Amino acid sequence: MDGKKVCESTVTMAQIMIPEHANPAGNVHGGMVVKIIDEAAAVVAARHSRSNVVTASIDRIDFHHPIFVGDLLFFKASLNLVGRTSMEIGVRVEAENLMTGQVRHAASAYLTFVAIDKQGKPAPVPPLVLETEEDRRRNCEAKARRDVRLAERNKERSCKG
Repeated sequence: MDGKKVCESTVTMAQIMIPEHANPAGNVHGGMVVKIIDEAAAVVAARHSRSNVVTASIDRIDFHHPIFVGDLLFFKASLNLVGRTSMEIGVRVEAENLMTGQVRHAASAYLTFVAIDKQGKPAPVPPLVLETEEDRRRNCEAKARRDVRLAERNKERSCKG
């Protein structure tokens, strides 16, 4: 299976925030943002694997600034790490105030997806080709997150016994 470059599956999705996305104070619900983050990451995983994909985990979501009705959100998603059947995708959310043009880094998230075959079983995915220093940095950070995830999983399993 030939490897694929990070840039071959990267996506940017845009969504305007409207009143139905917000609470009475005009702040956009975090769950609305999480839903679109998951969708953007799923597109990246499907583009890389060219198969159906499922969300295996959301490792973390950090909200850095509030998001308001009227903001235009950009969801910038790209692959960080690829395993045999799994893929870690990072999503950066930027909020643009359309009246002022101010852009702020509103949120960041890391999600893991698994490619699945027609029987719903995990399917192999192409290896990731790292071209840039940014690709390599993100890959290195993703490996560290994976190591933490695996250590936590092993610790939880040992507590069940």
